[in-house]
Amino acid sequence: QSGDETAMTDTMRIFKWGVEGGKPAADEVGVQPEWFYKGDGSIVVRPGQPFPLPPFAEDAGEEPEIAGLYVIGHDGKPYRLGFAVGNEFSDHVMERKNYLYLAHSKLRSCSYGPELRIGELPQHLAGTSRILRDGEVLWQNEFLSGEANMCHSLANLEFHHFKYSQFLRPGDVHVHFFGTATLSFADGIRTQPGDLFEITQAEFGAPLINGIAPVPAAFEPGSVGTL
Repeated sequence: QSGDETAMTDTMRIFKWGVEGGKPAADEVGVQPEWFYKGDGSIVVRPGQPFPLPPFAEDAGEEPEIAGLYVIGHDGKPYRLGFAVGNEFSDHVMERKNYLYLAHSKLRSCSYGPELRIGELPQHLAGTSRILRDGEVLWQNEFLSGEANMCHSLANLEFHHFKYSQFLRPGDVHVHFFGTATLSFADGIRTQPGDLFEITQAEFGAPLINGIAPVPAAFEPGSVGTL
């Protein structure tokens, strides 16, 4: 139902647009979703390895999601390889300070796998996201995915990703995380180095497990040189 949007936050407004227009008829264009650039392949962390926590980070929060994996063919067209369990890993404290910091909060590492599911994505998926500390479960919750639990169709998400010509460079590989509504941060959990994230989705085989490890600063103020 349409209604007065003036009292809505930007987040609720764009969610409403997705519910109303994110699943268009076949071969039609729906409303564009919100999505954010995370980085290039250098920020991908292997399953089983820890996420690097830079000194400027204010949070180390999991985001359990399903990710689509694509390769751009020699013809400049995207081809879907399959799907994998993913942890999008973001800085939710920074994001909450101001929504204009959202792009900054996404510039963190991510991980996906360890298995690739080929074929169609099931309409309904229910997995488990948990955090372990010192070998004990600190927090866990169910997370849902699949088109039945999304306000955008897969086709609409893919169109609004690959409509940009700079994303159609032959040979490039793209990983698109499809979003989540389940965050330990929303339940007041603050993670710390040594914690383990475990994301389990039965239809995708083995769980995705990653830790957290602090790393030194990659750059210091005043360190730009002159050519």
